[in-house]
Amino acid sequence: MATNERIPALLLDNVVKTYGAIRAIDGVNLTAFAGEFIALLGPNGAGKTTLFQLLSGLFVPDSGRIAIMGRDMLRDPVPALAMLGIVFQQPTLDLELSVTGNLLFHAGLHGIARAVARDRIGKELGRLGLAGRAHAKAAQLSGGNRRRVELARALLHDPRILLMDEPTVGLDPASRADLLKLMLDLRAERSVAVLWATHLCDEVPEADRVIVLHRGKVLADTTPAQLVAGTGTVTIEQAFLAMTGPPSVP
Repeated sequence: MATNERIPALLLDNVVKTYGAIRAIDGVNLTAFAGEFIALLGPNGAGKTTLFQLLSGLFVPDSGRIAIMGRDMLRDPVPALAMLGIVFQQPTLDLELSVTGNLLFHAGLHGIARAVARDRIGKELGRLGLAGRAHAKAAQLSGGNRRRVELARALLHDPRILLMDEPTVGLDPASRADLLKLMLDLRAERSVAVLWATHLCDEVPEADRVIVLHRGKVLADTTPAQLVAGTGTVTIEQAFLAMTGPPSVP
């Protein structure tokens, strides 16, 4: 297990982001170390998407500090972002390109030489069970396999932290479970930190830590078992509802 003497793969120090009078992110502190799988659990509107926008450099915080492997996002954005891999909530593959074409395009954006990129692509697709679909158009893949391609893309430049923004949205239960197991294995094999945003409590039990985010604030940062014990409940779902209240009715 990582210790405090090691540089965190990800560090947030009192991060704030407002939109007018709304504090979408309200003094968030967070650390993630190599090899940790952290579930970021929050209801819709909790601030998960805003937080990921800050982490991916799409927006900057009003105050506070974000660092990736010790690199400050404001002072050194290019080297910081180079150590980040992202799978977005919304699909982002070019459906008219082949699987390899999508991955070569991404590798080019990261300045990876074409020969090196092809070697890495072959290894990643093999590891993810997609070697036989390398030349298929993305449009021909199932939802679960498209997510696997997006994961392969996020791993090509060997990031130190992976951001998974509600990656199982739209997937069937079997594909959801398959992707989650894949990520749990991956974080150990490659010693990469994983921040997995979700509003689904059944994706949390095997995480190393669970962070409950609600209305822009961190309500808990603990293990799944301690989250349940600390609320005097029986399940993670009960603990989550006890902390955040029932879902709002549209």
